[in-house]
Amino acid sequence: MQLTMKFGGTSVGSAAAIRRTVELVGQQVDEGHQVVVVVSAMGIRPVKVTDLLLQGAHAAVADDAEKPREIAALLRQVHQEAIAGVVEEGELRQALLAEIDAFVRRFSDLCGAVRVLGELTPRALDAIAGMGEQMAARIVAAALQTAGRPAAAVDATALIVTDAGFQDATPLVEETAAHIEATLPPLLAANTIPVVTGFIAATPDGITTTLGRGGSDYTAALLGRALASDEVWIWTDVDGVMSADPRLVPEAHTIRALTYREVGELAYYGARVLHPRTIRPCVEAGIPLRIKNTFHPENPGTLIVADGSPVAGNGAMKAVTAIGNQSLISLEGNGMLGIPGIAARTFSAVARQGVNVLLISQASSEQSICFSVPGSSATTVIGALEDEFAGEFRRRDMDRVWALEPVAIVTVVGAGMRGTPGIAGRLFSALGNAGINIIAIAQGSSECSISLVVDEADTRDAVQEIHNLLQVVPAR
Repeated sequence: MQLTMKFGGTSVGSAAAIRRTVELVGQQVDEGHQVVVVVSAMGIRPVKVTDLLLQGAHAAVADDAEKPREIAALLRQVHQEAIAGVVEEGELRQALLAEIDAFVRRFSDLCGAVRVLGELTPRALDAIAGMGEQMAARIVAAALQTAGRPAAAVDATALIVTDAGFQDATPLVEETAAHIEATLPPLLAANTIPVVTGFIAATPDGITTTLGRGGSDYTAALLGRALASDEVWIWTDVDGVMSADPRLVPEAHTIRALTYREVGELAYYGARVLHPRTIRPCVEAGIPLRIKNTFHPENPGTLIVADGSPVAGNGAMKAVTAIGNQSLISLEGNGMLGIPGIAARTFSAVARQGVNVLLISQASSEQSICFSVPGSSATTVIGALEDEFAGEFRRRDMDRVWALEPVAIVTVVGAGMRGTPGIAGRLFSALGNAGINIIAIAQGSSECSISLVVDEADTRDAVQEIHNLLQVVPAR
């Protein structure tokens, strides 16, 4: 079996964590699997390496010379300590220490250039931000070698080709696949474990870019697709996708199996799970993705599979999530009835303000439209709508635009809700019996999720009541 295994920052955040990562990789190799490793930057506490790099860059552009020097010293110290704990004395350690020192010096040089110029461009920021992954990949590769596992650090700048959209670059699919296929299979054929930098990539001209939020997951998914991996594993510090936020529901459990559509709905409505964009290559290639805990590897984690897969089970409701600090904007007026283009004008006006709409509900009478936006954007949105419909307000075709706040969106997710009668009734009954008022409701045509708007003060109780209704679907 060919596995692409991505290890997050906490999984490589210390010498002990790196040794555990080496063990996990070695176990799969010993079972006869080909393994490609993807690593994030070291996730040291309380501040991650990538955050330190960015802090240094922003300090430099603010004409602060001391902060980048402090950060450079800390970066050198953190990585040297990790090396001391995973790589034996000798030529390999000395060569690795020299590489790390070169990266730290380059960080200092770039910060110096930023300070002199007084400008921090997205291109410069990408060049700085990706160094953490480059250092981590070299340390993990050396740790594997020390453990008797042939390994080689591979910069994803030589694999993943993107456009010049610095900070959030878009991979060029065909070029990326060609680079991956030319580089990684020969290493695997030679029984060498590639340790690839997550998050970073490069333009066709070789200029470093980064892949944005969840970039290391994205790297793993791109490699998995190009290599036709049997599975992609995401190793992190949680046991998998939870049925609810444990801070709201202490008895929340790990969901053993989900579909990609269910994961996408959970991510959209606030759950701290994989970003849908980053795992799209796996979705397109039909590659199962598994989330596992580096620190509890015996836990089976969460398996994410294609929509309709029997592996995911048929439980109607699997998870509930909530996103708070929302405002419910209502646009009302008798003159809206039967007038085409009202919705288009409404959401165009909102879009021009750069505001994201999370939920939409419209009365069947067409006399009102309500939608949810982040609470911080409510005043801006109301002003934009007042300007857009100024004529209608003067003619009294519209009565008012107003905000109800603060509210929360509580969403229940489960692909099995489609075709299962009585789901909405069970939700309404449970919340009604608990004295929780439902302000608005929205359900997509896929019937994979139902979203309810409640007063923010009722969030915890609403999530708890809905969680009591969930079906626990065991893994098969």
